[in-house]
Amino acid sequence: MLNDAQVTLAESHNTSNHGYPFEAMSLRVGDRLQAQPPSKVSTDRFYVRLIGYLQDMSLLITTPVSANGVRLQLIENDQLVMRVFANQSAFGFASDVQRVCKLPYSYLHIAYPKNVQGMVVRKAPRVKTKIIAKVRRAHGHHEHTGVISNLSASGVLLDGRHDLADSADTLCLEFKVKLHNIEAHLAVSAVVRTVFTDKSLEQNNSALAHFGMEFVGLQPNDQMVLQSMVYQQMIEQPQSLV
Repeated sequence: MLNDAQVTLAESHNTSNHGYPFEAMSLRVGDRLQAQPPSKVSTDRFYVRLIGYLQDMSLLITTPVSANGVRLQLIENDQLVMRVFANQSAFGFASDVQRVCKLPYSYLHIAYPKNVQGMVVRKAPRVKTKIIAKVRRAHGHHEHTGVISNLSASGVLLDGRHDLADSADTLCLEFKVKLHNIEAHLAVSAVVRTVFTDKSLEQNNSALAHFGMEFVGLQPNDQMVLQSMVYQQMIEQPQSLV
């Protein structure tokens, strides 16, 4: 945890949370980082570009800009929480604004981090979600509705009617994900690998079941969207890792 910035990179069974040297992030000029400003300035998070850095001195980053093109009004000593995903790890660190520069373009000097926290992903990461999906059998036309309760780049856990499918059935899923504030529509096929219930469903006499599903025949663009969405959520909401 970065105590002074209240940054948490949550631990889970598929991650390892440690302190890392700055070099572990393998940052290069032009890399994109996420910047979280003080809440008094904005509650949003912004993507910035790394212009460069001088070891033990400062980093130079582009000034955060809102979706409507307004430059964020930061002042010296404002603390930013910076996050980046690199080398199969999610990193985070706190950094104070040292200087706000407007010429020859708008950029910031921020303090070289003394403490970098990292979370190494040991296998394909899976994140908690609550995504409504349209579901139908591979060769059917009747649609049902389900909820994707967690998702990875290789599959989903779908909550739906217990008679929706059996193990080894192939289903077609249609759902939307948001990637950097842009909505993407996905239509993919997945094979049911397991069907099960849990205590909460049994106690409520629910007609629902959990369906563990593996994507099949993913198009490269769909796979890229899914991976990007998972990594984005890992950085923005590390507590959502399953």
